[in-house]
Amino acid sequence: MLQYFIRRLLFAVPTFFGCTIIVFFIVNLAPGGPYEQQVQALKAGSGFGIGSESSAASKDGAATIPPTALAELKRYYGFDKPVYVRYLIWLGLWPRETDSYNVKLGEPRNVGQGQYLIVEKTANGSYSIIDKDSKQSVNGVWTAENSVLDSTGITQLRVFKTEYAGILTGHFGNSYEYREPVIDLIASRIPISLQFGVIGLVLSYVICVYLGIQKALRHGSTFDLISSSSILISYSIPGWALGLLLLVLLGGGSFFDVFPLGGLQSREYETLSLGEKILDRAHHFVLPVIASTIQSFATLTLLMKNSLLENLSQDYIRTAFAKGLKEKRIIWLHAMRNSVIPIAANIGHIIGIAFVGSFFIETTFNIEGIGKLSYYAILSRDYTVVFAFTVIGVMVNLFGAIISDFVLAMIDPRIRFR
Repeated sequence: MLQYFIRRLLFAVPTFFGCTIIVFFIVNLAPGGPYEQQVQALKAGSGFGIGSESSAASKDGAATIPPTALAELKRYYGFDKPVYVRYLIWLGLWPRETDSYNVKLGEPRNVGQGQYLIVEKTANGSYSIIDKDSKQSVNGVWTAENSVLDSTGITQLRVFKTEYAGILTGHFGNSYEYREPVIDLIASRIPISLQFGVIGLVLSYVICVYLGIQKALRHGSTFDLISSSSILISYSIPGWALGLLLLVLLGGGSFFDVFPLGGLQSREYETLSLGEKILDRAHHFVLPVIASTIQSFATLTLLMKNSLLENLSQDYIRTAFAKGLKEKRIIWLHAMRNSVIPIAANIGHIIGIAFVGSFFIETTFNIEGIGKLSYYAILSRDYTVVFAFTVIGVMVNLFGAIISDFVLAMIDPRIRFR
């Protein structure tokens, strides 16, 4: 079995790269990216474009803005390089440019921290970069390049540093929208979504497994019919719609003021004691957890019920009864172990859902979670955040599938992975 899981982990590596390649290329080749949006914003802010009575060149979006500005924008968003190079840079397998400065030959250029560089052209056509104060060459630290800005042949000489930094080194870049490191941005949101996800996951399995057992043991009874109708009705209601209904009924609207309208904590949260903080957070969690987990009740409950009913009709259960074993022992020790196999096989997928959060639930209850962040990152074309979520989503699903196999092997002794 150990060899099987080692192979699964090794197979996850090319799967990860395959998924990221597909998403990266599709997103980068799609129109309306951050570069195009910024160009349109500059045109609108400068009065260029539609309605302008400038020359015919103004009809071309790229011609209404100075070539140097366009070149800087392309360089900032990484669109000055082919898409395959951008992918390698994103991985950290190709050097990315940092600390870029425009320079002129023979003129000192301040590059920060009181350092001035002078770029000279050598006889063989290469560039020599000299530190003004020390008179020493810094070509090993800085690189000089004369970049072509557009099709007219306009060039710009610049110096820059390079480094290998990408997702393989833990560097996800900075968010275009929030202007802060992506890893910090996501790290601040993941705990919020995980709290809802983990609480919802535990409650779903505890309640649904118990309810499914009771429905199987009381199959055809009034309790079975009423509970089936209730969970099927709840399954047909979207989580966000149920959340709005709960807010209207219990959030201090037209009916009862029992729970807060949204958010994670009260305004005076920081002044509360530890016990009061836990109660305050739980008070805010009730409605979002109900709205986010209610739809999973139908699937898990009916799956548990049908699986237990099927196992109770098997010959080994009849044999156990014939031997005189107690009913509770037969149900909980023999039938239950085989009945939870279908639910256990799906646990990895459910963990993935719990991890990524829900945009609709987070929007309904005004929660700044990871689902809301990913949705707005897609709308605003915040590529660095989108690709970070791609990495997280792929890894969660890959490891979730492995966890499902592991749990399945632990529960079902008939399964032996080789």
